Amino acid sequence: MSDHEDKHEESLLEKISEKVKGHDLSSSSSDSDDDKPSESSMKAKVFRLFGRERPVHDVFGGGKQADIFLWRNKKISAGALGVATVIWVLFELLEYHLLTLVCHLLILALALLFLWSNAASFIHKSPPRIPEVQIPKDPVLDFAQALRLEINRGFAVLRDIASGRDLKKFLSVIAGLWVLSIVGSWCNFLTLFYIVFVLLHTLPVLYEKYEDKVDPLTEKAWHEIKKQYAVFDAKVLSKIPKRPLKEKEKEKKKD
Repeated sequence: MSDHEDKHEESLLEKISEKVKGHDLSSSSSDSDDDKPSESSMKAKVFRLFGRERPVHDVFGGGKQADIFLWRNKKISAGALGVATVIWVLFELLEYHLLTLVCHLLILALALLFLWSNAASFIHKSPPRIPEVQIPKDPVLDFAQALRLEINRGFAVLRDIASGRDLKKFLSVIAGLWVLSIVGSWCNFLTLFYIVFVLLHTLPVLYEKYEDKVDPLTEKAWHEIKKQYAVFDAKVLSKIPKRPLKEKEKEKKKD
């Protein structure tokens, strides 16, 4: 009986040890499987448009403006696009003028309020409560301060480009201004502003939806642009005489 009990206990211990070993092996294999995708994801970096590492919503600021551009709030986005379309139709297609529109709207509003205020005593109803409208000081100062900083930053960039220190930046800015001048000859400022407004309400949404298909195409295009720029640099830019380093150091000291 004792030998039989000893054998039974040994068989139980062997089964328990086998289960423990199997559980350790499965947990280690699962841990290794969990580590594999993280390592592969760390090694292979996915190309993103404009080199971004954040979601599209964070690129646009992550606030209400990002919600409008990405149609997170469809009512506000559709309303903003509808108002812009109405303004473009009035001023561009119907050739309505801004000063005329403002005057007509003020005439209509003042006439309605004036008639309502005088007719209230005859129809035994309370006159309209006209709110007192005042422009707050702090938002205007904040907007003016932000606008001043952006203008000064733009002047600093233009000064840096005109100083001749960065040829690549100079050529890119000249090309951008040239393209903008061509687009400006095709349409006026209001139409151009409306086109940009519509593109801001359509392209980010489409890109966020199809970014996995767009990013590989942009990666190929970007590599092709780099190749063409390398050829242009070797044939043209490298042959342009550059100023000696001493003159640049003198200018930096003067600045």
